[in-house]
Amino acid sequence: MVKGSVHHKERFLNNIAKSLGRNRIQKEVNRPKWRKQPQYDVFKGESQDELVERLKAHCTHIHTDVIQVPQRHLNESLDKIVNELQGESIVYWDDPRFDEYGLTDYLNDSTSSVHRWDPELGQKNVQIAEQAHIGITFSDITLAESGTVVLLSDQGKGRSVSLLPTYYVAIIPKSTIVPRMTQATEMLHNMQQEKGYVPSCVNFISGPSNSADIEMNLVVGVHGPIRAYYMIVEDR
Repeated sequence: MVKGSVHHKERFLNNIAKSLGRNRIQKEVNRPKWRKQPQYDVFKGESQDELVERLKAHCTHIHTDVIQVPQRHLNESLDKIVNELQGESIVYWDDPRFDEYGLTDYLNDSTSSVHRWDPELGQKNVQIAEQAHIGITFSDITLAESGTVVLLSDQGKGRSVSLLPTYYVAIIPKSTIVPRMTQATEMLHNMQQEKGYVPSCVNFISGPSNSADIEMNLVVGVHGPIRAYYMIVEDR
């Protein structure tokens, strides 16, 4: 990511400090170490398999279909979903994991119209995603507590893929599953500390959108994909 230039930074910060009636804080601010941090105790000690079962159980509450498949059967299982949805067009991320998990060849051989996100096409990618039946991404972090997939945007990982198609499929490597939001925010903080930046867009997706605003009648798929599928797979 290219870093931009900051203009008039000192004058801006001095003006804020003056308005607050104090001098500028020039030294580094250290985060306090709290004696009590209960957020880290939630589901503490649960194994990866236990987190998988917790994720599956919560998906029943967020109207999301979830399956767990061996990596060798990933193509076959994805093909069943595509056929079930009669997916005539598919859009997916330009993500090396599609190659690593052997999905690229399957998608290239598909009878559906398939588009891999291409940064050079710019806005045309969004238009293709808008018309697509199925959008497919990998999950970068997965929250067992809330059934949430966390997507970190990048040049080849457009957010439209999970938002605009009629249906959404998230492929979840088992190792990406963590207990809850606590671990996700910690990972993002560590990314900032190590790399100096975080993705410009971080999406937290917990199944298809839903609303009960009108007389408490639940409607699923209000905007965005009307159905969501999670595919949990062993890591390469």
